[in-house]
Amino acid sequence: MKIKGNLLNVITEDIYPAEISAENGLIKCVKAVKEEFKDLILPGFIDAHIHIESSMLTPSRFAEVVVPHGTTAIVADPHEIANVMGLAGIDYMMKDAASVPLKVYFTAPSCVPATVFETSGAIVDSEEIDRLLEMDDVVALGEMMNFPGVLSEDEEVLAKIAAAKRHRKPVDGHAPLLSGDDLCKYISAGISTDHECTIKEEVIEKRKMGMKVMLRQGSSAKNLEDLIGAGGEFIVSDDKHPEDLLNGHIDQMIREATEYGLDPMKAVKMVTINPATHYNLNNGFIGPGRAADMVVVDDLEKLNVKKVIINGEVVAQNGNSFFPVKPLKLGTTFKLTPKTPEDFEIPSEDVTKKVRVIKVNEGQLITGETEAELMVAHGKIMSDLNNDILKISVVERYGHNRISNGFVHGFGLKDGAIASSVAHDSHNIIVVGTNTQDMADSVNRLVENGGGLLALSNGNFSSLKLPIAGLMSDERAEDVSVQLTSLLEKVKVMGCTLQSPFMTLSFMALLVIPQLKISDLGLFDGEKFQFVDLVKK
Repeated sequence: MKIKGNLLNVITEDIYPAEISAENGLIKCVKAVKEEFKDLILPGFIDAHIHIESSMLTPSRFAEVVVPHGTTAIVADPHEIANVMGLAGIDYMMKDAASVPLKVYFTAPSCVPATVFETSGAIVDSEEIDRLLEMDDVVALGEMMNFPGVLSEDEEVLAKIAAAKRHRKPVDGHAPLLSGDDLCKYISAGISTDHECTIKEEVIEKRKMGMKVMLRQGSSAKNLEDLIGAGGEFIVSDDKHPEDLLNGHIDQMIREATEYGLDPMKAVKMVTINPATHYNLNNGFIGPGRAADMVVVDDLEKLNVKKVIINGEVVAQNGNSFFPVKPLKLGTTFKLTPKTPEDFEIPSEDVTKKVRVIKVNEGQLITGETEAELMVAHGKIMSDLNNDILKISVVERYGHNRISNGFVHGFGLKDGAIASSVAHDSHNIIVVGTNTQDMADSVNRLVENGGGLLALSNGNFSSLKLPIAGLMSDERAEDVSVQLTSLLEKVKVMGCTLQSPFMTLSFMALLVIPQLKISDLGLFDGEKFQFVDLVKK
């Protein structure tokens, strides 16, 4: 194939008219020409860190929606499905991804389970990590969320990092608010990236120590505007919902970065040559011998994607993909007995109880800790709807029938309950409700659905079914988005003011992000990295 246009060269950082020829999926030659063109040719966009499962789409359905936006490759960490199904889940992701043109590179999930403080569906040990890293399409060790394990020199954690070093593949990091001596030790273990920065000072310190910082712009955690002035090497999405993907993926993140003041050339480099170099990928630059992955746009300001080319083939044009999508099926992964309202009660013999409360921060993964003095009635600690102190519970889904109950502030529900089988990282069922009857009914219906998201109000259920490991749908992004939008509207009517209530709910169980979280084993302090009592003395 041959294509002509104004070439954006991410190496020399200039733009000039050129003719690009390709054979057998690779760029054969790039020649400067003396012609005038309107269109701009860029390297295909690369998302250097994303969890496909968080889009609630299978890899093939994910490709169907992002490729028309100029995404030609992603680096995906499959630790969500790995925590549910182990190697079988990773194998599912790889096989489904292989059915579409999008280049899906994987990282070997380093934290399965994410911590020992919750129940997951599988264990991926250092020997299995080593075997995964032997694969060409596995380009790194996935984010090392267990930073306490690194700092304490846990033998198994260090063995996983050592495996990556043997295979000469980088180790991705996850070190929220880590600083000083602890950060030095974390980096010196061989960890080279971080995507959990939330303040500029954090970015600056990590970059000064040689870390490559990923500026995140997801559906829940949006850190790009706050951090753009501190610099960074990549722009990544981490977690994206389908309704956002329909409006754009990396193309939208580039537009937002430039709106916040970043030079457009630098923004493009952060999603092309930078990730390609870091992960040793044969794309990210339009030059001889590189994969013929290109994006044709109108200009750098509007960045309207007109044509997408992968391996020298046009795979999308004017918002439409040209490849068939047939997602693979998967069986149920739920093993639990039906729940009753009593399962969600917290007994007490006192008149009142002072309790710890998880405090939600809109748009952030980091939570706070507050406290509340709650009434006790009929021997049970009661919620306080007037002050937005609601019940939150995690129901273990892997056959042990454990439930942990606590309280949360920030969801704003006035009636009913919302529940999800997407609860990072072990993906037990998480539910927030105004009363225990609705909480029990929500969990039971969710299991009947094979997993997903659900809202119950005044006896009426609304849901989005996610039958693929309780994490993903095999339907089109447009269909998933319609269902999700309807569900969000219902939750809004129920009183919730959060922009992404279900994504926020899913992170209430993410123990590796400070401060107060909840697992099926109890309330957890992410700063002290230990369980804490619900009732304060």
